[in-house]
Amino acid sequence: MRRDFFLLVTLAAAAATPALAQTAVPAGESPRGTPQSAASTPDLTGLWGHPSLPGFEPPASGPGPVRNRSRLPNGVANFNRLAGDYTNPILKPEAAAIVRQHGEISLKGEGYPTPSNQCWTGGVPYLFTSFGIQLIQQVYRVTILYGQDHAVRRIWLNQSHPVHVTPSWNGDSVGRYEGDTLVVDTVGIKVEPFNMIDMYGTPHTEALHVVERYRMLDYEDAKEGFERDAKENLIVPANVNPNYKGRTLQLQFTVEDEGVFTMPWSATITYRPAFGTWGENVCSENRREPTTRKESAVPTAERPDF
Repeated sequence: MRRDFFLLVTLAAAAATPALAQTAVPAGESPRGTPQSAASTPDLTGLWGHPSLPGFEPPASGPGPVRNRSRLPNGVANFNRLAGDYTNPILKPEAAAIVRQHGEISLKGEGYPTPSNQCWTGGVPYLFTSFGIQLIQQVYRVTILYGQDHAVRRIWLNQSHPVHVTPSWNGDSVGRYEGDTLVVDTVGIKVEPFNMIDMYGTPHTEALHVVERYRMLDYEDAKEGFERDAKENLIVPANVNPNYKGRTLQLQFTVEDEGVFTMPWSATITYRPAFGTWGENVCSENRREPTTRKESAVPTAERPDF
């Protein structure tokens, strides 16, 4: 059932764009958002990389995400043994039992279904584990592209959620600018058989609510995030310069779900500019590698067809 799902994404083609390129809504598309003045918009546009596994950076203080109980000799999370800490006080007992069950499977050297190894859309915040993102700031919306499986999110600006939100893969996202920060509010993330919050199998319900805050930081302000990341996660080779000390993008997000968590919790992801080319990276339904098209030795777990 397990697929080697940490294929390195080849990240995108340039460092952060120096000037904000706000474009009009494409012809034939009805804008849902309210236009945003370029003069009041911080420039977050660019191609960004975060080559860490399993992904989230614990916060500097306060309640944080489920972390890996299995560690490598250097103290970072063991990506080959995903044993989530089911004693984390953010978890309600039912959720803790699910995380513990997943960890017991992984510690036996076996795999369990995840969005990554089942070719499933993960939703947020699971989607944040992608190595690469591209932010495109537009007049009515912000579009975020992810390096894995062509995932796309459209964040409509200066709007409220519909009164009745139809649950969807990535939910309904609305955004606004608060000074130098893009704030994104997401609800309506559908519950599917393999959906989870993180790679440890932490579940969620349709009450899941995620608030993201994106802002640019100078290196001196960002390095604390890089240090937290290096203490927690495995840093893998990718198209970012680890010695880069210029402006960076940081995502701070808060998660709440009264059906799963006892309290809201938060985490960060601190990005460096990406360089090189962004190669196609497709899950390809588990049986074939997307580049070589050779049969994989890993059998496909049963899953519904799309």
